[in-house]
Amino acid sequence: MTIDFLVRQAMLVDGSGPFDIAIGNQRIQALAPHIHSDAPSLHANGGLACSGLVETHIHLDKAGILGRCRICAGTLAEALAETSRAKREFTSDDVYERASNVVEQAIAQGTNRMRTFVEIDPRAGFRSFEAIKQIKRDFAWAIDLEICAFAQDGLTNDPGTVEMLDRALREGAELVGGCPYTDSDPGEHIRQIFDLAERHDVAVDFHLDFDLDPAGSSLPDVIGETERRHWGGRVSVGHVNKLSALPPDRFTWMGRRIADAGVGVTVLPATDLYLSGRDATHLVPRGLTPAHRLAELGVTTSIATNNILNPFTPFGDASLVRMGNLYATVAQVGTTAGLNQIFRMISSDACRLLGSMPKQLKAGAPADLVLFAAASPAAVIAGVAPAVAGWKAGRTSFRRPAVQLNRPSDGRYVI
Repeated sequence: MTIDFLVRQAMLVDGSGPFDIAIGNQRIQALAPHIHSDAPSLHANGGLACSGLVETHIHLDKAGILGRCRICAGTLAEALAETSRAKREFTSDDVYERASNVVEQAIAQGTNRMRTFVEIDPRAGFRSFEAIKQIKRDFAWAIDLEICAFAQDGLTNDPGTVEMLDRALREGAELVGGCPYTDSDPGEHIRQIFDLAERHDVAVDFHLDFDLDPAGSSLPDVIGETERRHWGGRVSVGHVNKLSALPPDRFTWMGRRIADAGVGVTVLPATDLYLSGRDATHLVPRGLTPAHRLAELGVTTSIATNNILNPFTPFGDASLVRMGNLYATVAQVGTTAGLNQIFRMISSDACRLLGSMPKQLKAGAPADLVLFAAASPAAVIAGVAPAVAGWKAGRTSFRRPAVQLNRPSDGRYVI
């Protein structure tokens, strides 16, 4: 057994441990309570080791444009208009710089897999697409990046976009995404996105139902197309804020329909909270779909970032742990079991939503792992525990030095 490095005394997500984890030849060579080796090592001090966090929904192309946009009303309509205006001026170099900053933050926060939406239409052209493809190549040493060719501003009302999405799917995009609520014909928008998915044999991911009126949902159309085309397990939807406005019996009925169809659901706490309920003068509705309740009904769910420092979300640091903690606070989830579920929604369940089986830390598995400064998944979420270190294919991808407090030597505080 070749051992290049050891992580010593780490806990695993199932509560077992502490274990030493031996890494060699890009794989996990062994897990055991004590492994005798003179190889270099890092002591986990009982922290949690996992296979890494999974970002299922982020917009790298329009991150960091807050200074180029006006925010007055803080509404979805304003965010759409301001971003549409700003993206006309995007260059590939500009997108690369802004997006790479976010990817670097995400890596340092423990994320090693990511699905990003990239807007492709007559205004954005292929500039953002080319930049994100380059980022995928340049950061493959630390993160697996999946590109979704995305129609943010509609299809039937935006001539040329369908053909551009088709080209992107031929030139490196792994899946296709749509936004029916920006289209003058939402149903046809959904059908055309599915047509592209069938033509290229790829998954689909929709932004859906971004308001709090229970009427007029596009979710039944997505479910219907998923079932008609036998695309279950390859369809996901983000936001679906309308679900948060349903009474319990209706919510349960719809949740079971979603589960039966094989449609995954991603909630975006920061954006959904920031943009929802703007017309309320008091007792402002949260507008956040309870993903943990959907999970109880059998729906594959995830929690994700969406936007960072733009009109949709004028804050953010690419921390999925912080996003999980925000969700737990707003959704009033505080039990150990509930917090463990939230951790799964940014790790193993998020991996399932992207169509893959979660990676496990076991002998013979690829040495992709992240170490957190807390002993359990629930503790990571509750305490917003930092990621301490990460490895991709056995190579260190990041290290976060521990904070040191400089106490006065004589015990007295001196100004």
